[in-house]
Amino acid sequence: MKHEHPSSPINKVGDDVPHESAPLHVSGRATYIDDLPEPAGTLHAAFGLATVAHGRIRKLDLDDVRHAPGVVAVLTAADIPGENNCGPVLHDDPILADELVQFYNQPIFIVVARSHDAARRAARMAKVDYDVLPMIRDAAEAASAGNFVLPPVNVARGDADAALARAPHRLRGNVLLGGQEHFYLEGQIACAQLREDDTMHVHTSTQHPTEMQQVVAHMLGWRQHQVTAECRRMGGGFGGKESQSAQIACAAALAAWKLQRPVKLRLDRDDDMAITGKRHDFDIGYEVGFDDDGMILGVKFDLASRCGFSADLSGPVNDRAIFHADNCYYLDAIAVKSLRGKTNTVSNTAFRGFGGPQGMFAIEYVIDDIARTLDLDPLLVRQRNFYGTDPTGPRNLTHYGMAIEDNVAPALVAQLARDCDYEARRAAIAQFNEKSPVVKRGIALTPLKFGISFTATLFNQAGALVHVYADGTVMVSHGGTEMGQGLYTKIRQIAAHEFGLPVSDVRLTPTDTSRVPNTSATAASSGTDLNGKAVQQAAQAVRERIAAFFGPLHNVAPQDVVFADGMVTADGVSLPFGEVTAQAYRARIQLWDSGFYATPKIHYDAKTMKGRPFFYFAYGASVSEVAIDTLTGETKVLRVDVLHDVGKSINPAVDIGQIEGGFIQGMGWLTSEELWWRPDGKLMTHAPSTYKIPAASDCPPVFNVKLYDNSNVEDSIHRSKAVGEPPLMLPFSVFFAIRDAVAARTGGCPRLDAPATPEAILRALGELPALGAAA
Repeated sequence: MKHEHPSSPINKVGDDVPHESAPLHVSGRATYIDDLPEPAGTLHAAFGLATVAHGRIRKLDLDDVRHAPGVVAVLTAADIPGENNCGPVLHDDPILADELVQFYNQPIFIVVARSHDAARRAARMAKVDYDVLPMIRDAAEAASAGNFVLPPVNVARGDADAALARAPHRLRGNVLLGGQEHFYLEGQIACAQLREDDTMHVHTSTQHPTEMQQVVAHMLGWRQHQVTAECRRMGGGFGGKESQSAQIACAAALAAWKLQRPVKLRLDRDDDMAITGKRHDFDIGYEVGFDDDGMILGVKFDLASRCGFSADLSGPVNDRAIFHADNCYYLDAIAVKSLRGKTNTVSNTAFRGFGGPQGMFAIEYVIDDIARTLDLDPLLVRQRNFYGTDPTGPRNLTHYGMAIEDNVAPALVAQLARDCDYEARRAAIAQFNEKSPVVKRGIALTPLKFGISFTATLFNQAGALVHVYADGTVMVSHGGTEMGQGLYTKIRQIAAHEFGLPVSDVRLTPTDTSRVPNTSATAASSGTDLNGKAVQQAAQAVRERIAAFFGPLHNVAPQDVVFADGMVTADGVSLPFGEVTAQAYRARIQLWDSGFYATPKIHYDAKTMKGRPFFYFAYGASVSEVAIDTLTGETKVLRVDVLHDVGKSINPAVDIGQIEGGFIQGMGWLTSEELWWRPDGKLMTHAPSTYKIPAASDCPPVFNVKLYDNSNVEDSIHRSKAVGEPPLMLPFSVFFAIRDAVAARTGGCPRLDAPATPEAILRALGELPALGAAA
């Protein structure tokens, strides 16, 4: 047999490897659930939705629905054989409302028809009578009524009240921070198919296949081994498919079980936006005491969030907001009150950052207020309040008891400020504003420190399978899910690296609960950290067996066998990897193995909110320069400079893409993406015609993104750092640059709520009445 040196390039960890599905994406050949060939006899489902925000169903008349063209069946909560619940933590989130409606557009029945269109048309024919009940709309109303999905949480260090009393300067304020729609390109979808012997296979667009397996099993009154959940890829997730995909998977599975036919449920964009949860919006109250230099002496926060009608993931989301209320700053005396408001709106859920951005926004707003009160550069106030760089120093312990051992924020910020000429540009902007009466410019530099790990310690685990075939090709299975973020690409690199192979010799299977069990959600920015380590462990076990077989054949110790460039080398003898694996197979050497990884060092007491919830921190900073039109409130982002810490990057191209995308998504949250409900509780921003995500034209014309030269101090996969969520906080600089521009006109500390829409900017300028004020 003739062996050729592999013609494919050997892409190493640290190389700019293209996204593994990029050619499929651009050619339209990437397979999403709606692209899969439908099994024979597939039916289509749609939800029937409530038309009140809070009420009891007095009469549900579904006769017209049942007799509509193409309808096969109509299902209600009474048809569920097991538990009517899809809540991930508390059992308070019904798959279908049964008597009690708790938000406008809550699903109350399922229509199953021969086509998607027939199901949707029939779902609108129901006649429902309600006893309408009083509704609670937002976090402030929930707090006033004492209506919470979970009890309030208080976390403190030091005596904040005493520190405030002693402080030379004190400020008190309030700011609103809006929610955000996930707006993934692929909507929620699931396709369920019964298999032999009371088993079910569910194709589900989800970040958490194991949870889908669990909730479907519980809904049917089955055990987990009767259900498999599979996901090859999602068209975006951003947290919106961590727990919220459960309702769709359960509905499809219920119909498939009831009718003994495959059933697909795909939400229309309007229905998706109306039915599914958003980023939690916050009503933030604060009081801060500080000295003449801007050093914070004491601070108190009231963080009230709109959680919606059920708990969903609001507990850990609000916990993370508490953990990130310090951002990069040492707060010696701090008190945080977290209120988790129960409202008659859709249940809010995970979203990129998972509460961290809301907590960080609060302290950044305070820092900005301090600087404007003292007429200091906000960057200077930020730098003065930074955590120290000595891991054992007195200014390096967080308010939840975790020591910061890797604080690169001061050096990173200093480098960015120097590289982008921050001081000179700030001076030039001040001169511009003196001469320009209508258009005002602003600039801001904001840092970030984001903790990496699930705060629920049990989820910090992952498993993997690595199969090496006799021809030397490799198949990898792991518990992470691909939603476009490049996880599969990095996993391929990690596996290829261990065997010295080109990435083209490594393929990944769809994520499937029948291959890797008990998976954690691909969330908390931990997908590569967890699954990469598990894959590495499995690959190393197989490689060591191959080395133990090949080395002695050539009088070489196993540890001296080299795997590189597609070859296996021992004492000058080099053979292609595929030839060696073929020999190993014939010698009955095990060429597959499993890997398991559990994040070390982390511990956390949920009752005291103390411990080390994070393995490490990711850091970053950005500078944004903006212009506003003070007559219209229009904003233009002129330039952005980013310096971000990803440790030793596994794939710089993928990481920079994540940073750029995260920045634009966060910018949309803080500037244009406004959720608006009608007084009766109906969400009116339920389509791109009324909900404004950033477009290509909103990208800054100058957008400089660089990776900070750093290595993770912890033993993460190849000393890299997570990059999924942290970049979303970088565009805080856009918001505070807008506030800087507003202040150039108003002076002082203008109240600017987020998102900073033209209306919000005009209110901050005093050109429109404040929210709630009489016209």
